[in-house]
Amino acid sequence: MADPSRYRPKPGQIPDSPGVYKFRDEHRRVIYVGKAKSLRQRLANYFQPLTSLHPRTATMVTTAASVEWTVVSTEVEALQLEYSWIKEYDPRFNVKYRDDKSYPYLAVTMNEEFPRVQVLRGHKKKGVRYFGPYAHAWAIRETVDLMLRVFPVRTCSAGVFRNAASAGRPCLLGYIGKCSAPCVGRVTPEEHRELAEEFSDFMAGRTGTYIRRLEKQMMLAAEDMEYEKAARLRDDIEALRRAMEKSAVVLADATDADLIALAEDELEAAVQIFHVRGGRVRGQRGWVTDKVEAVDTAGLVEHAIQQLYGEESGDTVPKEVLVPALPEDPGAVTAWLSGRRGSNVSLRIPQRGDKKDLMETVARNAQQALVLHKTKRASDLTTRSRALEEIAEALDLESAPLRIECFDISHLQGEDVVASMVVFEDGLPRKSEYRRFQIKGFEGQDDVRSMHEVIGRRFRRYLAEKEKTGEWDPEGVVEDPDEAGRPKRFAYPPQLVVVDGGQPQVAAARRALDELGISDIAVCGLAKRLEEVWLPGDDDPVVLPRSSEGLYLLQRVRDTAHDFAIRYQRSKRAKRIRTSPLDAVPGLGDSRKQALIKHFGSVKRLRQATIEQICEVPGMGRKTAEAVVVALAQAAPAAPAVNTATGEIMEDDGGGTA
Repeated sequence: MADPSRYRPKPGQIPDSPGVYKFRDEHRRVIYVGKAKSLRQRLANYFQPLTSLHPRTATMVTTAASVEWTVVSTEVEALQLEYSWIKEYDPRFNVKYRDDKSYPYLAVTMNEEFPRVQVLRGHKKKGVRYFGPYAHAWAIRETVDLMLRVFPVRTCSAGVFRNAASAGRPCLLGYIGKCSAPCVGRVTPEEHRELAEEFSDFMAGRTGTYIRRLEKQMMLAAEDMEYEKAARLRDDIEALRRAMEKSAVVLADATDADLIALAEDELEAAVQIFHVRGGRVRGQRGWVTDKVEAVDTAGLVEHAIQQLYGEESGDTVPKEVLVPALPEDPGAVTAWLSGRRGSNVSLRIPQRGDKKDLMETVARNAQQALVLHKTKRASDLTTRSRALEEIAEALDLESAPLRIECFDISHLQGEDVVASMVVFEDGLPRKSEYRRFQIKGFEGQDDVRSMHEVIGRRFRRYLAEKEKTGEWDPEGVVEDPDEAGRPKRFAYPPQLVVVDGGQPQVAAARRALDELGISDIAVCGLAKRLEEVWLPGDDDPVVLPRSSEGLYLLQRVRDTAHDFAIRYQRSKRAKRIRTSPLDAVPGLGDSRKQALIKHFGSVKRLRQATIEQICEVPGMGRKTAEAVVVALAQAAPAAPAVNTATGEIMEDDGGGTA
């Protein structure tokens, strides 16, 4: 591991101007490329103490062995050079978007003497007009088949075209009127190119002109009693309208825009783009990426824009690009987009109306894409087996942990402290084994003590089952009893206990197991920020590769426990607020209710407070304080809470349900 101070540039050596910088490793390979308004300020951020850097940034600077930079004139030039270098060097620490599949485009080869309409994938070529991308190639072929009635453009390959020209006979499409047959000279190259231009204009959204023109021709043909011609034009109009109906109208003002939305977690991000042309969704595409570098939503948006438009021709950059967050330097990105389009481009966040609603739809697609990506990885048997083997190897276990239990603590500023336990067997969630715990022995933001209590309670239940004593410890376990009236059993021990947290939480969990005499269950912790695995008694964490399926499984287990705990905590809080006597106070909103409970600790203590003491709470006036006192005095005392498992009456402190 390199020491960044060894290759840090000398003070004053780095220019205070826009530019692009490269970090190289000891083998002179470029491992990271970045840009900056001020190279001096940006590079100074990389040479802080490692403890103050983001973990991914710290990994990058310790992997690097040198840094170099190139000064440019403007921020737009820096953006262009950064993109070029990323494409050239493919740095390992830069975010890389990869399409989740190869999308087909409808292409018109305007660079040929006789332009051809075809389905293309992969890299785009100069002189070719592209429309899409589409989800399926058959959708393109259906659209083309409808439009060839009106725009009989060539669709055959170069070989078929040459054979037809040499034989002097057109192909089948030429005989049935779906090709103008330029191969045998039925139309001149100029006439065929004009057909291709009209086809392209129609696909680009300029549909009204052609529909109105055909309707006018149909009416004239009918007036001249050319009924066969009028019928053919009628069918042409219907074919064009059916082709238009395949793209839903989403924006009534015929807007040309691309909408970019993101869904992300700690390790991965999914991007979805809707291409809207003429107010209609003409295409959709998506990417999934590993978050290799320390990057926020704004940075992901900038990378997505570079990926989307870096190799595009100018006519594919729309007038508007709608995003969930603006890049760090929106002016430079806007200028870069405008330069590629050849005219002004608007880059903004939609605030209201149809565009905001459509952006929410794109965001839902992005979230579903991320969930689907994770589900595909989790559902693969080979992948799950490899993940369990990697965990066993990393934690030095005797065998793969076929049953994993994960615990998480959740509270709101120390109140309504709860815990969750989720179970994964063979790498898949076993929801029937999930458990929720109330922690009522104390209040406060002490996750370590809470973790110790929850682990102890869970495994005391396990020992009771193991010894078949019938002694149950029902305190605080929220679960549905079975037909016999007894809670479901905790009879099966895990091979691995995972806690959401770092070294302190792991030590607390291990201590709870040791106090119960349990030594055959492994314990580890996964810290949310660092994504590092901590083991009891170790000063240094176990670092799994970011591409490790074992790390992915541990993260999924941890995130599931976290979500399960948060849902329970929120439900308790909502129930407490709904049943509070403070609901009777007119004009007292949720914010001030929470402020009162937080200040006094419980409704019981609030009842004992004077008007002057209530007025000390921020936001509370004297009239409202008087109304609180009156409402609490008139409120009937709550019925005593009963522990259904023990039959004991529990003291009501006004803080929530028993």
